[in-house]
Amino acid sequence: MKTGTFTGFDLSLREPGVAWFQFNSPERLNGMTTAIKRDLIEAVTQAQMDNNVRVLVFTGTGRAFCAGDDLRAYRGVDLGGEPLVDPIPPGHDTALGTYNGLRTISQALNSAVRNLDKLTVCALNGVAIQTGFSLALCCDFRIAADSARMGSATLRFGLLPDEGGQYLLVEAMGVAKTMDFIMRKRIVEAQEALALGLVHEVVPAAELEDAAMALATELANGPQVSMRLLKRSIYNAAELTWSQALDEIAAKTAVSDHHPDAREGVTAFNEKRDAKFNAWLEADA
Repeated sequence: MKTGTFTGFDLSLREPGVAWFQFNSPERLNGMTTAIKRDLIEAVTQAQMDNNVRVLVFTGTGRAFCAGDDLRAYRGVDLGGEPLVDPIPPGHDTALGTYNGLRTISQALNSAVRNLDKLTVCALNGVAIQTGFSLALCCDFRIAADSARMGSATLRFGLLPDEGGQYLLVEAMGVAKTMDFIMRKRIVEAQEALALGLVHEVVPAAELEDAAMALATELANGPQVSMRLLKRSIYNAAELTWSQALDEIAAKTAVSDHHPDAREGVTAFNEKRDAKFNAWLEADA
């Protein structure tokens, strides 16, 4: 995985295998553009394929995590950094352009994050609206600073949650609460987001980075093969029948039961010590 400063974000690799994505345009409230999304898709893809990466963390800088799309910057504003991919036309200039832009770029970014088999953490440092909010909901874990605020609010502009926000909210809250949340254009504080099930934890703003790193480190030190198989099984379970879910987890167990991490887990239990998983990853590194 290539690290450095790219279009709209910094990317570093922290021990033990934590890819840290940090949006770096606080003066724009870390607003998204086509170029940022394309670089994020490429970086996420590289992280997925790199055995040195175990967990991905997404966070922002300044008052916002990401306050949505920055439409003013779609027309060629220089955001600095080294582009990971070559620029393309921004699209959205016709109905077909909007459809293609959503399916190929905006929705593709959320799909890339959601389809990772590696675990993801969103550290919501501030405002998360529309694009930023849906990206956060695509992550497996969400920790919010007590000062964070979040919502879809697309109807304030007569627009739709076109990057999958409606699906992600139904998944998190159910149909009735999602209807209220979206139709009434709600933007909620961190503690209300916690009560609604939109985030897993709220911490003081000054402690957010440490809390995110502590969680990412815990996840990174866990048995990666079993955790990645289980992540996919949990998401699949929401859409499968009971019989299908049993068959699906049995197929994955046939892999995990015969992996060295399982032998280490049993040995450590019998020896009354903490297990030391992921020897296969350390050998590869």
